[in-house]
Amino acid sequence: MTVVSSKEFAANEDKYFDMALDEQVFVKRGDYMYHILCANIDAANIKEQEILEPDDDLRRAITAEELLERVHEDIRRKFASRV
Repeated sequence: MTVVSSKEFAANEDKYFDMALDEQVFVKRGDYMYHILCANIDAANIKEQEILEPDDDLRRAITAEELLERVHEDIRRKFASRV
């Protein structure tokens, strides 16, 4: 595993992208660390039928706003039942 600063990464991108083929590489910027993931695919060879169609999980997904509203409702119910 390698951790580099964002400045070091910017100065030597090719080096760290090549390194990510064989090991985990993280770029630290402020309070965050970004993980460089490497996929060994040729985007030009991806066939249309290989692209996955939305499944039931995606159809059941909700937005962040919907989630927040549901959480607020649950909290209101919990506190209302204690009063």
